[in-house]
Amino acid sequence: MDPRDLANLEYTPAEMAAMGRAALDRVVAHVASLSDQPICGDVEVDDLCRAMREPPPEAGEDLEALLDRLYQEWIPRSFTTSAPGYMAYIPGGGLFPAGLADLIADTSNRFTGIWRAAPALVQLEANVLAWFRTWMQFPDTTAGLLTAGGSMATFNAILCARERHLGADLRDGTAYVSSEVHHCVFKAARLAGIMPDRVRRIPVDAGFRMRVDTLQQAIARDRAAGLRPFLVVGSAGTINTGAVDPLDELADLAARESVWFHVDGAYGAFFHACPELRPILCGLPRADSLALDPHKGLFLPYGTGALLVRDGAALRAVHAIDASYLPRPASEDLYDPARHGPDLSRGFPGLRVWLCVKLFGAARLRAAIAEKRQLAVDAARRLGALPGIRVLAPPALSLFAFHLRLPGASVADESTATRTLIDRVRARGRVMITGCETGGRFVARVCVLSFRTRQAQVDTLVDHVTQETAAILGEAGRGGRTAGVAG
Repeated sequence: MDPRDLANLEYTPAEMAAMGRAALDRVVAHVASLSDQPICGDVEVDDLCRAMREPPPEAGEDLEALLDRLYQEWIPRSFTTSAPGYMAYIPGGGLFPAGLADLIADTSNRFTGIWRAAPALVQLEANVLAWFRTWMQFPDTTAGLLTAGGSMATFNAILCARERHLGADLRDGTAYVSSEVHHCVFKAARLAGIMPDRVRRIPVDAGFRMRVDTLQQAIARDRAAGLRPFLVVGSAGTINTGAVDPLDELADLAARESVWFHVDGAYGAFFHACPELRPILCGLPRADSLALDPHKGLFLPYGTGALLVRDGAALRAVHAIDASYLPRPASEDLYDPARHGPDLSRGFPGLRVWLCVKLFGAARLRAAIAEKRQLAVDAARRLGALPGIRVLAPPALSLFAFHLRLPGASVADESTATRTLIDRVRARGRVMITGCETGGRFVARVCVLSFRTRQAQVDTLVDHVTQETAAILGEAGRGGRTAGVAG
């Protein structure tokens, strides 16, 4: 580079093509080798992370050298979330066309905050939201927005409920969630001005579903105390056990009590796109608002969330603040993102969803979604038949929890043994599962939701759990110590 032209940040067409090829070669090689990569890299690298701290470089560096460090040193030191055997947290896998869409969106760099700046591109995003509305059987009055994930979708839903039912007087408002609800609801409520002491945790039944009778009693107590119940949150698939709350009953109660009914469908709502699975989620289309995570149930990369609001006017009432310098659409039937969400400057998240749906078609995506449930049902049946394994409940969708049972052992000892089982399965390097505390004990969780997870990976899961369970039971029978054993 001519040192007299340091301000020139442009690459030539040939340079851009070479850089693109270099990056794409690494991407393709990485994706092609996912089945052979360790399911969980070494993430105990605190000292490495401290050593990585550096000031901004004064001179540019070579792309190949940077790619080497990314793919050889840093990316491997993480959970391999896109691997076929990743059944740990709720995965999505990251469809390849979404990466192409992001490249197109980032290099075309069009402003999609308002309709008039890129009307055809914004319409693609409006189409995506309309597809979601159709799959969820929401009415034509629905409006929505794409978000970074379910947390921001939930935040905007609570804003709508707050504005509709509380106005400016927030302190007396009370919200109701199950004891199994995702933690993002509490964070979103606080951001929306609803303090933790006004969010009621409702107990769950033996199937880990919110108890509607207890919810009714809690609402009655708060009304008698002069408070104003305004929001009920149901879960279409909880994070711990995959339970689906009695959504139809919750919708009935919300209607009787004149409160907003929000459904957290971040994990499970996209199963509703499959007509044969809709009875499992009965009542979901009756929600006032619905949080979705396409980066879970639609297999998109992380950072793809969405919100649907049945009465689109409620969403616009929160966000439609005009300014003289912002042009508005010529007609109210045209979607304007800034009038439906908090962002003005924003990326183009709709393109990654639009391109994937257009390339694969809805039928293939539905088939993949339905397969994940079938695989989870198969895994739960086979694991539940093993000596020493108790499955808490059959999977409603594609997530279930189980724990080890040791003859004569305490819950604490069984929890320790279950942790050891998870560690040993992960140490084999092919399948990763995780655990959580629920019902007073530690349990293992299996979530089948990556598009790359097929029957072969479920077979591996069952084989590894079978072998490690037998080993742990044998050690327990001999009076051996299982705590802390990882390999």
